[in-house]
Amino acid sequence: MSSMQSNSSANVTFVRPATFFLMGFSNIPHVKYYYVFLSLVYVVTVLGNSFIMCIIYSIRRLHTAKYIAVFHLALSDLCGSSALIPKVMDTFLFEHQFVSYEACFAYMFFVYHFMNLQSLTLLVLAYDRLVAICFPLRYHVIVTKPAMFLILGVMWIFSVTHFSVLVVLVNRLYFCSSNVVNSYFCDHRPVYRLACNDNSMNILIGKITFGLLICTPLILIIITYFCIALALLKIAHGADRIKAMKTCTSHLMLVAISYLPIISNNISSITTYSDPNAGIINTSLTQTMPPMLNPIIYTLKTEEVMQSVKDLYKRRKVNTIKERRMKCRSNKT
Repeated sequence: MSSMQSNSSANVTFVRPATFFLMGFSNIPHVKYYYVFLSLVYVVTVLGNSFIMCIIYSIRRLHTAKYIAVFHLALSDLCGSSALIPKVMDTFLFEHQFVSYEACFAYMFFVYHFMNLQSLTLLVLAYDRLVAICFPLRYHVIVTKPAMFLILGVMWIFSVTHFSVLVVLVNRLYFCSSNVVNSYFCDHRPVYRLACNDNSMNILIGKITFGLLICTPLILIIITYFCIALALLKIAHGADRIKAMKTCTSHLMLVAISYLPIISNNISSITTYSDPNAGIINTSLTQTMPPMLNPIIYTLKTEEVMQSVKDLYKRRKVNTIKERRMKCRSNKT
Protein backbone atom coordinates (compact mmCIF):
# COMPACT_ATOMS: atom_id res chain seq x y z
CA MET A 1 0.00 0.00 0.00
CA SER A 2 2.79 2.43 0.92
CA SER A 3 4.66 1.61 -2.31
CA MET A 4 1.52 2.42 -4.34
CA GLN A 5 1.18 5.77 -2.54
CA SER A 6 4.81 6.64 -3.17
CA ASN A 7 4.43 5.76 -6.85
CA SER A 8 1.29 7.87 -7.22
CA SER A 9 2.93 10.83 -5.49
CA ALA A 10 5.94 10.46 -7.79
CA ASN A 11 3.62 10.52 -10.81
CA VAL A 12 1.86 13.67 -9.53
CA THR A 13 5.20 15.39 -9.06
CA PHE A 14 6.21 14.28 -12.53
CA VAL A 15 3.01 15.58 -14.16
CA ARG A 16 3.08 18.85 -12.18
CA PRO A 17 6.78 19.73 -11.75
CA ALA A 18 7.62 21.62 -8.57
CA THR A 19 9.73 24.07 -10.58
CA PHE A 20 10.56 25.18 -14.10
CA PHE A 21 14.13 25.93 -15.15
CA LEU A 22 14.51 29.12 -17.23
CA MET A 23 17.24 28.44 -19.78
CA GLY A 24 17.95 31.98 -21.01
CA PHE A 25 20.94 32.44 -23.29
CA SER A 26 23.23 29.52 -24.06
CA ASN A 27 26.94 29.61 -24.88
CA ILE A 28 27.26 33.40 -25.03
CA PRO A 29 30.30 34.87 -23.25
CA HIS A 30 29.83 37.94 -21.03
CA VAL A 31 26.04 37.64 -21.32
CA LYS A 32 25.63 39.27 -17.90
CA TYR A 33 26.46 42.62 -19.50
CA TYR A 34 23.26 42.32 -21.53
CA TYR A 35 21.24 41.81 -18.35
CA VAL A 36 22.97 44.85 -16.84
CA PHE A 37 21.90 46.78 -19.95
CA LEU A 38 18.29 45.65 -19.37
CA SER A 39 18.53 46.83 -15.78
CA LEU A 40 19.61 50.29 -17.02
CA VAL A 41 16.67 50.25 -19.45
CA TYR A 42 14.42 49.49 -16.49
CA VAL A 43 15.78 52.42 -14.47
CA VAL A 44 15.13 54.82 -17.37
CA THR A 45 11.66 53.27 -17.84
CA VAL A 46 10.75 53.81 -14.19
CA LEU A 47 12.05 57.39 -14.14
CA GLY A 48 10.47 58.35 -17.48
CA ASN A 49 7.03 56.88 -16.87
CA SER A 50 6.93 58.12 -13.27
CA PHE A 51 7.81 61.59 -14.57
CA ILE A 52 4.98 61.55 -17.14
CA MET A 53 2.49 60.33 -14.52
CA CYS A 54 3.57 63.04 -12.05
CA ILE A 55 3.28 65.76 -14.72
CA ILE A 56 -0.22 64.65 -15.72
CA TYR A 57 -1.27 64.37 -12.06
CA SER A 58 0.21 67.78 -11.11
CA ILE A 59 -0.99 69.93 -14.04
CA ARG A 60 -4.72 70.60 -13.93
CA ARG A 61 -5.06 71.35 -17.64
CA LEU A 62 -3.84 67.84 -18.43
CA HIS A 63 -6.77 66.34 -16.51
CA THR A 64 -8.55 65.48 -19.76
CA ALA A 65 -9.78 62.24 -21.33
CA LYS A 66 -6.78 62.06 -23.67
CA TYR A 67 -4.26 62.36 -20.86
CA ILE A 68 -6.12 59.81 -18.77
CA ALA A 69 -5.23 57.39 -21.60
CA VAL A 70 -1.63 58.69 -21.69
CA PHE A 71 -1.41 58.22 -17.91
CA HIS A 72 -2.75 54.68 -18.35
CA LEU A 73 -0.14 53.94 -21.04
CA ALA A 74 2.64 55.13 -18.69
CA LEU A 75 1.18 53.02 -15.86
CA SER A 76 0.97 49.94 -18.13
CA ASP A 77 4.56 50.49 -19.31
CA LEU A 78 5.77 50.82 -15.73
CA CYS A 79 3.88 47.75 -14.48
CA GLY A 80 4.83 45.65 -17.52
CA SER A 81 8.53 46.40 -17.14
CA SER A 82 8.30 45.82 -13.37
CA ALA A 83 6.65 42.44 -13.95
CA LEU A 84 9.44 41.37 -16.31
CA ILE A 85 12.85 42.99 -15.83
CA PRO A 86 13.46 42.70 -12.03
CA LYS A 87 12.64 38.98 -12.21
CA VAL A 88 14.97 38.58 -15.20
CA MET A 89 17.73 40.29 -13.19
CA ASP A 90 17.14 37.99 -10.23
CA THR A 91 16.98 34.90 -12.46
CA PHE A 92 20.16 35.36 -14.46
CA LEU A 93 22.39 37.85 -12.65
CA PHE A 94 21.94 36.01 -9.34
CA GLU A 95 21.44 32.57 -10.93
CA HIS A 96 17.98 31.83 -9.51
CA GLN A 97 16.87 30.01 -12.65
CA PHE A 98 14.43 27.66 -10.95
CA VAL A 99 10.92 29.15 -10.75
CA SER A 100 8.12 27.46 -8.84
CA TYR A 101 5.20 26.02 -10.83
CA GLU A 102 2.66 28.55 -9.51
CA ALA A 103 5.06 31.52 -9.76
CA CYS A 104 5.77 30.66 -13.39
CA PHE A 105 2.11 30.96 -14.35
CA ALA A 106 1.68 34.18 -12.36
CA TYR A 107 4.80 35.51 -14.13
CA MET A 108 3.28 34.59 -17.52
CA PHE A 109 -0.06 36.22 -16.70
CA PHE A 110 1.25 39.60 -15.56
CA VAL A 111 3.80 40.01 -18.37
CA TYR A 112 1.21 39.27 -21.06
CA HIS A 113 -1.57 41.24 -19.33
CA PHE A 114 0.40 44.49 -19.17
CA MET A 115 1.78 44.04 -22.69
CA ASN A 116 -1.80 43.72 -23.88
CA LEU A 117 -2.86 46.85 -21.99
CA GLN A 118 -0.05 48.77 -23.72
CA SER A 119 -1.31 47.58 -27.11
CA LEU A 120 -4.96 48.40 -26.43
CA THR A 121 -4.11 51.82 -24.96
CA LEU A 122 -2.37 52.76 -28.22
CA LEU A 123 -5.63 51.86 -29.98
CA VAL A 124 -7.57 54.09 -27.57
CA LEU A 125 -5.19 56.98 -28.30
CA ALA A 126 -5.73 56.43 -32.04
CA TYR A 127 -9.50 56.64 -31.43
CA ASP A 128 -8.92 59.90 -29.54
CA ARG A 129 -7.01 61.40 -32.51
CA LEU A 130 -9.70 60.18 -34.95
CA VAL A 131 -12.47 61.98 -33.08
CA ALA A 132 -10.33 65.10 -32.51
CA ILE A 133 -9.51 65.53 -36.21
CA CYS A 134 -12.58 64.10 -37.96
CA PHE A 135 -15.23 65.38 -35.51
CA PRO A 136 -13.58 68.39 -33.80
CA LEU A 137 -16.85 70.11 -32.87
CA ARG A 138 -18.16 66.99 -31.11
CA TYR A 139 -14.84 65.93 -29.54
CA HIS A 140 -15.63 67.12 -25.99
CA VAL A 141 -19.05 65.48 -26.17
CA ILE A 142 -17.79 62.08 -27.45
CA VAL A 143 -14.42 61.78 -25.68
CA THR A 144 -15.32 62.52 -22.06
CA LYS A 145 -13.57 61.47 -18.87
CA PRO A 146 -16.37 59.03 -17.84
CA ALA A 147 -16.29 57.49 -21.33
CA MET A 148 -12.49 57.08 -21.13
CA PHE A 149 -12.67 55.45 -17.68
CA LEU A 150 -15.35 53.10 -19.02
CA ILE A 151 -13.19 52.13 -22.03
CA LEU A 152 -10.15 51.49 -19.83
CA GLY A 153 -12.26 49.47 -17.37
CA VAL A 154 -13.58 47.27 -20.18
CA MET A 155 -9.99 46.80 -21.39
CA TRP A 156 -8.91 45.57 -17.94
CA ILE A 157 -11.84 43.15 -17.64
CA PHE A 158 -11.24 41.77 -21.12
CA SER A 159 -7.47 41.41 -20.64
CA VAL A 160 -7.72 39.79 -17.20
CA THR A 161 -10.35 37.33 -18.50
CA HIS A 162 -8.44 36.44 -21.66
CA PHE A 163 -5.09 35.78 -19.97
CA SER A 164 -6.72 33.96 -17.07
CA VAL A 165 -8.15 31.55 -19.65
CA LEU A 166 -4.72 31.31 -21.33
CA VAL A 167 -3.02 30.41 -18.03
CA VAL A 168 -5.78 27.93 -17.05
CA LEU A 169 -5.33 26.13 -20.38
CA VAL A 170 -1.58 25.83 -19.74
CA ASN A 171 -2.28 24.59 -16.21
CA ARG A 172 -4.29 21.63 -17.59
CA LEU A 173 -1.21 20.28 -19.41
CA TYR A 174 1.02 17.44 -18.19
CA PHE A 175 4.74 18.20 -18.10
CA CYS A 176 6.33 14.76 -18.04
CA SER A 177 9.31 15.09 -20.39
CA SER A 178 11.21 18.21 -19.29
CA ASN A 179 10.88 21.30 -17.11
CA VAL A 180 13.46 23.39 -19.02
CA VAL A 181 11.85 26.49 -20.58
CA ASN A 182 13.84 27.73 -23.59
CA SER A 183 13.23 31.39 -22.88
CA TYR A 184 14.25 34.12 -20.44
CA PHE A 185 10.82 34.18 -18.73
CA CYS A 186 7.81 31.87 -18.47
CA ASP A 187 6.80 32.46 -22.08
CA HIS A 188 3.58 30.85 -23.30
CA ARG A 189 4.87 28.99 -26.37
CA PRO A 190 8.05 27.48 -24.82
CA VAL A 191 6.03 26.33 -21.78
CA TYR A 192 3.17 24.61 -23.61
CA ARG A 193 5.65 22.93 -25.97
CA LEU A 194 6.97 20.98 -22.96
CA ALA A 195 3.62 19.20 -22.56
CA CYS A 196 3.30 15.50 -23.31
CA ASN A 197 -0.51 15.54 -23.69
CA ASP A 198 -2.66 17.33 -26.29
CA ASN A 199 -1.72 21.03 -26.49
CA SER A 200 -3.84 21.93 -29.53
CA MET A 201 -6.02 24.29 -27.43
CA ASN A 202 -2.89 26.15 -26.35
CA ILE A 203 -1.71 26.50 -29.94
CA LEU A 204 -5.17 27.83 -30.87
CA ILE A 205 -5.33 30.41 -28.07
CA GLY A 206 -1.78 31.48 -28.92
CA LYS A 207 -2.88 32.21 -32.49
CA ILE A 208 -6.05 33.94 -31.24
CA THR A 209 -3.98 36.09 -28.87
CA PHE A 210 -1.61 37.16 -31.66
CA GLY A 211 -4.45 37.84 -34.10
CA LEU A 212 -6.91 39.46 -31.71
CA LEU A 213 -4.61 41.43 -29.43
CA ILE A 214 -1.72 42.39 -31.71
CA CYS A 215 -2.82 42.25 -35.36
CA THR A 216 -6.39 43.53 -34.84
CA PRO A 217 -5.40 46.70 -32.88
CA LEU A 218 -2.70 47.44 -35.48
CA ILE A 219 -5.18 47.02 -38.36
CA LEU A 220 -7.71 49.27 -36.58
CA ILE A 221 -5.00 51.90 -35.99
CA ILE A 222 -4.06 51.80 -39.70
CA ILE A 223 -7.74 52.22 -40.65
CA THR A 224 -8.01 55.08 -38.14
CA TYR A 225 -5.07 56.92 -39.69
CA PHE A 226 -6.41 56.32 -43.18
CA CYS A 227 -9.61 58.12 -42.10
CA ILE A 228 -7.51 60.86 -40.47
CA ALA A 229 -5.52 61.28 -43.72
CA LEU A 230 -8.74 61.69 -45.69
CA ALA A 231 -9.95 64.30 -43.20
CA LEU A 232 -6.64 66.18 -43.38
CA LEU A 233 -6.87 66.38 -47.19
CA LYS A 234 -10.14 68.28 -46.80
CA ILE A 235 -8.52 70.95 -44.64
CA ALA A 236 -8.02 73.99 -46.86
CA HIS A 237 -5.21 75.79 -45.03
CA GLY A 238 -1.80 74.12 -45.06
CA ALA A 239 -0.89 75.53 -41.65
CA ASP A 240 -3.98 73.96 -40.05
CA ARG A 241 -3.16 70.66 -41.73
CA ILE A 242 0.40 70.66 -40.39
CA LYS A 243 -0.84 71.58 -36.91
CA ALA A 244 -3.30 68.66 -36.98
CA MET A 245 -0.59 66.31 -38.23
CA LYS A 246 1.75 67.34 -35.39
CA THR A 247 -0.78 66.11 -32.84
CA CYS A 248 -0.49 62.63 -34.39
CA THR A 249 3.31 62.32 -34.77
CA SER A 250 4.06 61.21 -31.20
CA HIS A 251 1.33 58.56 -31.32
CA LEU A 252 2.49 57.27 -34.73
CA MET A 253 6.03 56.92 -33.40
CA LEU A 254 4.77 54.95 -30.39
CA VAL A 255 2.77 52.66 -32.70
CA ALA A 256 5.80 52.04 -34.94
CA ILE A 257 8.11 51.32 -31.97
CA SER A 258 5.59 49.03 -30.27
CA TYR A 259 4.11 47.02 -33.15
CA LEU A 260 6.75 46.69 -35.89
CA PRO A 261 9.28 44.71 -33.77
CA ILE A 262 6.52 42.38 -32.45
CA ILE A 263 5.11 41.71 -35.93
CA SER A 264 8.52 41.19 -37.54
CA ASN A 265 9.69 38.98 -34.65
CA ASN A 266 6.63 36.73 -34.91
CA ILE A 267 6.80 36.51 -38.71
CA SER A 268 10.50 35.64 -38.68
CA SER A 269 9.97 32.95 -36.02
CA ILE A 270 7.25 31.32 -38.17
CA THR A 271 8.80 31.64 -41.66
CA THR A 272 12.51 31.07 -41.05
CA TYR A 273 14.73 29.29 -38.56
CA SER A 274 16.26 31.69 -36.09
CA ASP A 275 18.92 31.11 -33.49
CA PRO A 276 17.33 30.77 -30.01
CA ASN A 277 19.71 33.40 -28.62
CA ALA A 278 18.74 35.85 -31.37
CA GLY A 279 15.08 35.15 -30.62
CA ILE A 280 15.59 35.96 -26.93
CA ILE A 281 17.38 39.23 -27.80
CA ASN A 282 14.61 40.24 -30.23
CA THR A 283 11.82 39.38 -27.80
CA SER A 284 13.44 41.03 -24.79
CA LEU A 285 14.17 44.25 -26.69
CA THR A 286 10.62 44.23 -28.10
CA GLN A 287 9.21 43.99 -24.58
CA THR A 288 11.54 46.45 -22.84
CA MET A 289 12.46 49.25 -25.27
CA PRO A 290 8.96 50.67 -26.08
CA PRO A 291 8.09 51.27 -22.38
CA MET A 292 11.39 53.15 -22.04
CA LEU A 293 10.92 55.25 -25.20
CA ASN A 294 7.20 56.05 -24.82
CA PRO A 295 7.55 58.74 -22.11
CA ILE A 296 10.58 60.29 -23.86
CA ILE A 297 8.65 60.59 -27.13
CA TYR A 298 5.53 61.95 -25.45
CA THR A 299 7.58 64.52 -23.50
CA LEU A 300 9.61 65.76 -26.47
CA LYS A 301 6.98 65.51 -29.21
CA THR A 302 3.84 66.74 -27.44
CA GLU A 303 3.63 70.54 -27.10
CA GLU A 304 1.07 70.38 -24.28
CA VAL A 305 3.34 68.20 -22.14
CA MET A 306 6.44 70.29 -22.89
CA GLN A 307 4.58 73.50 -22.04
CA SER A 308 3.27 71.92 -18.84
CA VAL A 309 6.81 70.90 -17.85
CA LYS A 310 8.02 74.47 -18.46
CA ASP A 311 5.10 75.90 -16.45
CA LEU A 312 5.77 73.52 -13.58
CA TYR A 313 9.47 74.44 -13.60
CA LYS A 314 8.67 78.19 -13.60
CA ARG A 315 6.16 77.73 -10.77
CA ARG A 316 8.69 75.87 -8.63
CA LYS A 317 11.35 78.47 -9.43
CA VAL A 318 9.02 81.29 -8.35
CA ASN A 319 8.13 79.40 -5.16
CA THR A 320 11.83 78.87 -4.41
CA ILE A 321 12.56 82.60 -4.86
CA LYS A 322 9.62 83.49 -2.59
CA GLU A 323 10.85 81.08 0.08
CA ARG A 324 14.35 82.61 -0.05
CA ARG A 325 12.94 86.13 0.30
CA MET A 326 10.82 85.03 3.25
CA LYS A 327 13.88 83.53 4.92
CA CYS A 328 15.91 86.70 4.30
CA ARG A 329 13.16 88.86 5.85
CA SER A 330 12.85 86.56 8.84
CA ASN A 331 16.64 86.64 9.35
CA LYS A 332 16.68 90.47 9.22
CA THR A 333 13.95 90.74 11.83
